Amino acid sequence: MKKLSKLFAHIGWVCIPALATMLACQSSPKKDTETAHATSSYPDTTQPVNNTDSIGLQDRSVKFLWREDQVMEEYDATVSTIVLDEAYVDRISDPEKAALGYVATFIGNECAWDGKATASRSNLKCKILTALNLGYQCSDTHLGFLRKWFRDDSAVLKKLESCPTIPDGATSQETFDRIDVTVADGKIAIAYEVTGINTREGKQWTWKATDLFIYQNNGLKLVKAEKSDPVITDFEWDVP
Repeated sequence: MKKLSKLFAHIGWVCIPALATMLACQSSPKKDTETAHATSSYPDTTQPVNNTDSIGLQDRSVKFLWREDQVMEEYDATVSTIVLDEAYVDRISDPEKAALGYVATFIGNECAWDGKATASRSNLKCKILTALNLGYQCSDTHLGFLRKWFRDDSAVLKKLESCPTIPDGATSQETFDRIDVTVADGKIAIAYEVTGINTREGKQWTWKATDLFIYQNNGLKLVKAEKSDPVITDFEWDVP
């Protein structure tokens, strides 16, 4: 059993040994079982809420995302795979869901086309959004939920207009290594670590960030976003 090069195992790609000379990588196949613009019903956030307990926003600290090595027997290799705290997802409040959904919008998290990519790129299935029941990347379900919760945050709404659809295997992409969630006093802090890669330029990088959201007026606002400078290094293809 071989372990893929640290770089590509970290990103979460599976490189088929038989095609190594072609440097071809692909993500796991997905079943075409979802519609691009699924509909969902959300709680009415226009009505006043007297305290955060009534919407389930309670103080806690959770490791939401991390990575574990997974054996891929068909490729005789192991690959670093994203793991989510499913128990936390089952009891997550809508404000926490919105905060995580916003952060996940702009960083890769094992995203792959559900079947063949549509011309409108409307069937990109990502691990975090799927777990949060927010549909495809940039779908009406996904963006509609976020726009409702961030309706009073013009900067967030503006950024959501540039929702990306970048699948695993793209020439340049980023992915999560870790996400921690801390809820305290009506505030939600999302701390995360990211790895990026550009195969054309032979560059890889890592950086960390913390986004702080505040719950008020039955909505969320991003009040602080801190990001470290990226640590950039060169790499060479490690072909078996």
